[in-house]
Amino acid sequence: MPQVVLGVDGGNTKTDYLLFDLAGNFIDGIRLGTCSHEGLPDGFDGAYRVMKESINQLLKRNNLKISDVHSAAFGLAGVDMPSQKKRLEGIIAKIGFKHFVVNNDGFLGIKATSPTGVGVCSINGTGTVTVGLDETGKMQQVGGVGYLSGDEAGGAYLTRRVFQGVYDELFRVGSPTSLTKAVFSLLSITDKDDYLPILIEKINSRQIDRTEIIKLLFAHGNSGDVVAQEILRQAGISMGRSVAGCIGNLHFEKAVPVVLAGSVWANATCPVMYEAFSEFVEANTNVPVQYHILTAPPVCGAILWALEIAHQKVPSPELKTKVLAQVENYQKSCR
Repeated sequence: MPQVVLGVDGGNTKTDYLLFDLAGNFIDGIRLGTCSHEGLPDGFDGAYRVMKESINQLLKRNNLKISDVHSAAFGLAGVDMPSQKKRLEGIIAKIGFKHFVVNNDGFLGIKATSPTGVGVCSINGTGTVTVGLDETGKMQQVGGVGYLSGDEAGGAYLTRRVFQGVYDELFRVGSPTSLTKAVFSLLSITDKDDYLPILIEKINSRQIDRTEIIKLLFAHGNSGDVVAQEILRQAGISMGRSVAGCIGNLHFEKAVPVVLAGSVWANATCPVMYEAFSEFVEANTNVPVQYHILTAPPVCGAILWALEIAHQKVPSPELKTKVLAQVENYQKSCR
């Protein structure tokens, strides 16, 4: 039986497991629930159980065994600390893999997008995290654990800052902002004394649509609202600190590809956040920076990484294009 490679993108809600042959041809794929130790009631034991069952299911229906997998790459949510990485590496080895990598799923953005297979990925979704891989193979993660590491730019943070900006205008001698009228309308509030009670009730009952709040923030930033623009500017600087710090802790001799990923980056319709971000990065790094928006499915990065291990070199642009087209076709079948 010809050998194959396995790519796994394991998020907090779903996991993609994909098989390709060594020439970069799609064999099969399966999308199942989370395999994250942080999202399962039995933690790391659950991660082992779920990944083993899922991988065996995929292999069995293709008449394959673990020994037929030449190499594998796992991008998993919740790999934020060395102890977590070590524990998950032990789990993958226990399943039976010999040639593999296990890292935070943010690294998949680098492998999926960077022309050189190295660089930095800035993820801004519900939360934020920055990861980097340099030319020597050294890896660095900045943030990803919340306020302790300065993760103050994600969707949850931006939503909170909008609500704070409105409250500041109403009760804390804050600057006037057009966000107040917009938030009142969105939450059906007419009296400022009802603002906090209604807001708390809606937050507790999970009636807040974070996406709508962030859309308001970008829209009012575009219309020139000073408060909205300052929120976005500070978020950009916060992400810039993480990216510049990540680059500074790694070694790059050539231009650094910086991949922007996550729902907030993807939907950033107001340029203020990006401008503050890029200005900070470029003022605090000693090498040129090239920006890329992540458009490829992250699991594409897992397959390319597994192929890189198998062939001991970064996949060619032609192979990357070939893999990407097949991964995109797979994802269409999952919708």
